[in-house]
Amino acid sequence: MNINWIYVLLAGILEIVWVSGLKYSNNILEWVVTGATIVVSFIVLVKATKHLPIGTVYAVFTGIGTAGTVIVEMVVFGEPFKLLKMILVGTLICGVIGLKMLTNDEEGTKVEGGKA
Repeated sequence: MNINWIYVLLAGILEIVWVSGLKYSNNILEWVVTGATIVVSFIVLVKATKHLPIGTVYAVFTGIGTAGTVIVEMVVFGEPFKLLKMILVGTLICGVIGLKMLTNDEEGTKVEGGKA
């Protein structure tokens, strides 16, 4: 796996953390940690988009964040389990995997000075 895809995975995992933080932060320290996580998540995401196709990166990033947040809400925060919700999350994950499989890592190679 290309290191840039690892950055996308890390940014997606951080998105799960900060989205939960937006809902559950109750004091200034928790809000500061949430804000810092948002910043780090986007720094890592931007680093990946320098070398990968931005459309695919964004789809994978939001897919990881969405699916992960739904699962974390159920497992950690007691959100009720719904079979249809899990089927839809599975569909989303299949779409994200499909996009990743169709993406050639060389497509997003940064062009400097007009040379590939």
